[in-house]
Amino acid sequence: MRLTISEFARLVGLAPSALRFYDDCGLLPPAEVDATNGYRYYDRSQQTRARLLRDLREIDLPLPEVRLALDAEPAEVADLVRAHLRTLEAKSTATRSAATRLLTQLLSHQTTAVLGGPELASAIRQVAPAAASDPSELGCVLIELAADELTFVATDRYRLAVRSVRPVEFGGAGGQVLVRADELAGITRWAAAGDVVRVELGGSLTFVRGDESRELAVVAAEYPAYQQILDGLTPPVCRVVVDRVGLLEVLVGRDVVAFDIDPDGLRIGDEVKLDAIGSGSVRIGFTASLLAGVLEASVGPDVLLEICEPSRPVVVRSADQGTFTTLVMPVRLDG
Repeated sequence: MRLTISEFARLVGLAPSALRFYDDCGLLPPAEVDATNGYRYYDRSQQTRARLLRDLREIDLPLPEVRLALDAEPAEVADLVRAHLRTLEAKSTATRSAATRLLTQLLSHQTTAVLGGPELASAIRQVAPAAASDPSELGCVLIELAADELTFVATDRYRLAVRSVRPVEFGGAGGQVLVRADELAGITRWAAAGDVVRVELGGSLTFVRGDESRELAVVAAEYPAYQQILDGLTPPVCRVVVDRVGLLEVLVGRDVVAFDIDPDGLRIGDEVKLDAIGSGSVRIGFTASLLAGVLEASVGPDVLLEICEPSRPVVVRSADQGTFTTLVMPVRLDG
């Protein structure tokens, strides 16, 4: 039995106007059109196509891709949907970043935070070296201001440094700002000399210590979505605590270094063995200078390495400072 357009619309969850549109587009022509009055009639066998069309349009898949999907195999449709989801997620990230920048510009004159001077200086020393030495956004430090903490972030895509500092006082709306890493590093000693430093976010980023101030220009750029990287980390298969200074010493003069790690220790070939505490076993390689920079920025006598696999970022933490986290990319080892 044929169904009228209204009956078929109720059955498949599409409006009659949508069915007329999809007929005009050639995506879902009716089973029959009355030559006398132009009424459209549909067959129950068209339900599957109509519901697929409805679902594809509900996720905003463009019509050219919908046309391909309607006549494709299920696996091909799944690939189209996954690719579309990746596009939507990228757009969502860009939209959130743009909205945050806009809100920062609109509300930034209301934002102030007071930090301990030595703690601010420590955060800058730890994070700024991870920025790239180029004029792009990677040569910047991202500072996120919120009532519970200020977060400092830098990355050159080979390592990522994140340090959070709890403010003594906070006023106004939260926001985020990008400043040049070299300019931020230039105020380190000045900040360390003050008991407290007030951070003021306006058209520029201003640091105030007593009756002195340092003003840094704000960089208008989109920063990498670092939180997605942190959220995407998988649980480590190997965790090892090793002497930080001892590890630094064995990196001197090397280009690429290969670690063999197991619960008994950390070995570099047959030359060096460092005592270590941990679980799991792995063989992994690093650019020595890159790992040395990460270790130099860490604090305390020991560092914790968390390794999920030899080709994924390695988390480096300090037992003495839980507010500082660094990620460093390993390198592929021959053989």
